[in-house]
Amino acid sequence: MSSQVRTGSRRARIAKATGLGTVGALLLTGCSEEVRLGWLPTQRDVTNHTPEIIDLWVNGWIAALAVGVLTWGLLLWCIIAYRRRKGETGYPRQLSYNLPLEIFYTAVPIVMVLVFFYFTDKTTTNITARTDNPDVVVDVRGKQWAWDFNYVKQDKYFAGVQAHLTGETGVPETLPTLYLPVNQSVELQINSRDVIHSFWVPAFLQKVDMIPGKTNHLSFTPTREGIYDGKCAELCGEFHSEMLFRVAVVSEAEFEAQMSRLKDGQIGEEYDRNPYAEASK
Repeated sequence: MSSQVRTGSRRARIAKATGLGTVGALLLTGCSEEVRLGWLPTQRDVTNHTPEIIDLWVNGWIAALAVGVLTWGLLLWCIIAYRRRKGETGYPRQLSYNLPLEIFYTAVPIVMVLVFFYFTDKTTTNITARTDNPDVVVDVRGKQWAWDFNYVKQDKYFAGVQAHLTGETGVPETLPTLYLPVNQSVELQINSRDVIHSFWVPAFLQKVDMIPGKTNHLSFTPTREGIYDGKCAELCGEFHSEMLFRVAVVSEAEFEAQMSRLKDGQIGEEYDRNPYAEASK
């Protein structure tokens, strides 16, 4: 057997082993929790919206990967199939005006965009729809650099304070905590007392901007008890990194017990300020 044949056979075995190893790694990776969640910072069923958001995210990446693999495969095939052979000179025969092919590569991307648009619009519409007569309504007000929570139906409030503002990591137990009852519909009325902030709980997979003078809304039903970290996701000043809070999803009994410990009344627009007007003076 010639050395050329042996080399070709050895290369074929190596390529086969590499291919099998790659397929095996992909199959094993596909079983992991991170891949099934698309490396998102949460679990399914944290709220009634998280499964739908995770499905859109993961399926979107699967579709994008499939299109990418097909495109890369076609490119490699063209490079190999139409490469210049030994003894050939000049350019290969040029083809143009292949009407069926042009219709195909124009129609397929249009169909893909329409499919992506449909599922994205469907999911966005579902998760941004407001709930009629929610069980709990909370007026969330961001301020430099803390949070106020007005529980509207219970007529209770929590006023956050600027705990330390040292640039050091805060103590979780001292952070402002928003209490929500599990399996009850919630509407958050998102407001800002001063500059633009952003209300973000990574585990909920939803983020809402807080615009001075404008009320945004976030409606959902928390479905899993636990403590979830939250933060301001919009640069809002010197101590933006310390504008943290927590969300405690608890049982109804624990929620009512927490309400009994809060002060009566609401702290609303009377504590708002306009830093832009102050700066212009």
